[in-house]
Formats: sequence, structure tokens, C-alpha cells
Amino acid sequence: MKKILSIILALAAALPLSAQLYHPGEVLEYRVSYRAKMFPNTEAGAVEVKTTETERDGREYYLVEAVGRTLPTYRWFYNLKDTYKIWIDPATLRTEYFESDLHESDYTFQSYYDYDWERGVVKTRWRRRQNPYSEKEMPVTPECMDAISLFFNMRTAEGGDFKEGEPRLMRMVLQDTVRNIRYRFLGREVKKIRNIGKFNTLKFDCQMGTTEGYSFTDGTVFTIWISDDDNKIPLYIESPVRIGSINAYISGYKNLKYPLSSLIK
Repeated sequence: MKKILSIILALAAALPLSAQLYHPGEVLEYRVSYRAKMFPNTEAGAVEVKTTETERDGREYYLVEAVGRTLPTYRWFYNLKDTYKIWIDPATLRTEYFESDLHESDYTFQSYYDYDWERGVVKTRWRRRQNPYSEKEMPVTPECMDAISLFFNMRTAEGGDFKEGEPRLMRMVLQDTVRNIRYRFLGREVKKIRNIGKFNTLKFDCQMGTTEGYSFTDGTVFTIWISDDDNKIPLYIESPVRIGSINAYISGYKNLKYPLSSLIK
């Protein structure tokens, strides 16, 4: 569950900041499942990503909240509730603040990022349980973002922007490091989504690097199908694990900015 939530929030293409799509009122809902030979399809969790308008320190912001939870049936075994938030300047479409609050059984973790785009740095603070905060200031370029901001950075991409099979890199801020993600556009494909229907999609193969920089040998691998329309919604994600695979699929959506023209009726 923790792995697939991180994958959902890290999906993006390396586009200019102006390409981000923030639409107050939009809600995206996902179901997370585990699949193996002995477990054909076991749904274990849910993720919701919603966008609203808010104020902070007397200024207007877009607020994006992403919450992942294990389903009630499994909370006795592994009770997870992870919350991520970002505050975006509506004028520049740049993220100014990020925070996460993770509760996974007995494990808790908090992190906060403050972006200073004029200086080109991000100040990060994080801690486990009630330990003292660790802090770090790191240089960032406009393409370096937290996981939530990366999630929205691909929302106006066109299939024609990508060359099939061509590898690209994006970068994700993560506490005291910047993690590299390598991805390839695999082409267009019709994808069936459970309980909703068939979609025209853009298919990507992605691999998250390790903390050692550009090493991808033991990083997370996943495949994603994105709606081939102006919304560019992540529809289905699949990531192999040691036995079987973890999958996430969209289960609901509200107040999209554009018509969902990728849905085949």
C-alpha cells in the first residue's frame, strides 16, 4: 500500500511548470489491490486526491490533498493513513509548501518542504515518531519537485510530445535527497478499467532510482496508463513485487476540467 501510494504521487512527465493543471473541485479516487497466483485480486486500500482553494498567511493558494488508507477490512492487520498536502501559488503555478503526515501501524513520519524559488533552494524538515527534526537545504531547479507536484506536472501533455521508446528523466525531492525517475513512452493502448469501461490511453514504463543517484538496478519499477485526453488522468498503475504485483486503478472522479473524451462508450 505504501509503495503504490508513492508511485501514484510520483507520476509525471518533465514539462514546464506552466503545464500543470490545478482545477479546484476536482477529486480523483483510486483502489489499490494485490494480485498473485493464490490471490487473484485482493483490494486492500484506497487513495483520494482532491484540489481546493484556500488561504495561508493571508494569501490565496490552490491546496492539493492526497490521502491513502487501508480498507476497513484490513486495518486490524495493517492500519495505514498517509496524508500529503501542497500549497500552490495560482499566479506562478509553483508549489511553495509541502507537508506529509504518515501513520502506518506503529510507524509515524512527518516531513515539511519550503520552496524558495528566487534563491533556487528547498528547505526540508523531517522526523520519525517524536524524535527531533532533521533539516537540510538543497539546490533545486524548476524540474525538481515533491511527489504531489510531479503528479500534476504531466496534466497537459500531448502524445505527440513523446517519442516512442525514448528514455527521459524527472527528479523528485525526498527529505535529504533528490531522487531520479527514468521513464519511456511505450505508445497508445486501449485499457479496460474495472467498473468503468475502456479508455484510450498513453502507456509509460517508469523506474525510480535509488538514493545513490542514477542507479536504477534496484529501484521501483512500474507501468502506468494515462487517459489520452486533455485531463491526462493516471488510470491504472502496475508494479511487480517479489511475489505477484501491486495495482491501482481509478474508481471514481468528480469535477474534471475537461470532458473525459478518452472513455470509449
